[in-house]
Amino acid sequence: MRFDVITLFPELFAPFLKAGVTRRAFETGQVEVRLWQLRDHAEGNYRRVDDRPFGGGPGMVMLAEPLARCLAAVQSSRGDDAPVVLFSPAGDRMDHAQVQRWSDSAGAILVCGRYEGVDQRFIDRHVDVQLSLGDFVLSGGEIAAMALLDAVARLQPGVLNDEGSHQEDSFNPALDGLLDCPHYTRPEEWQGEKAPAELLSGHHAQIERWRRERRLELTARRRPELIEAARSAGRLSRTDEAFLSSLL
Repeated sequence: MRFDVITLFPELFAPFLKAGVTRRAFETGQVEVRLWQLRDHAEGNYRRVDDRPFGGGPGMVMLAEPLARCLAAVQSSRGDDAPVVLFSPAGDRMDHAQVQRWSDSAGAILVCGRYEGVDQRFIDRHVDVQLSLGDFVLSGGEIAAMALLDAVARLQPGVLNDEGSHQEDSFNPALDGLLDCPHYTRPEEWQGEKAPAELLSGHHAQIERWRRERRLELTARRRPELIEAARSAGRLSRTDEAFLSSLL
């Protein structure tokens, strides 16, 4: 799996690729990341990559030509038809299902926009997918690219200490798409608050029931649309529905 990142700030990725548990995926090459400095493909003494927008207005717009040249170099290096991804407020919001699809893929070419945006002609001609982290604006696409790379890396075999750890993540199909339950560790009592007795009982079925109910409760309170999605998919049992009814 290979991700090529087109960016004006490749130095932002250096600490990210070398820190945390996901570095294993990058160090072993399970997820190969190649960084491409966009300015290397710009012309002139100043290696200009942006200009003022037609029609006036604040900010600058990324030029299509340097992006196209850089993309051509990336595609020549790859030798495949990897999809071109642009991080943009206009993109589809990333979720677990999308991350899983990218995790199962051969990778992509990630374009990190800056300034007011990218010349639409480059987008129309070259971009296959637009992705967004949410309804807010970042200074550039680098943080969004790192978020995607991190999410993909942790799904690779052997990256997490516990092979099944990500199966217990929020939104995972193994949890029926629900939010994960609260977690507790030592000491059993902290500042007068005790950990739930069910978790200390050693009774496996009781522990699993407590966790299931907390997932249902938390999801119903925080993300009710996920409850509806699980219900529509037939993932909620009669016991689940009875518990949800008791919360009303």
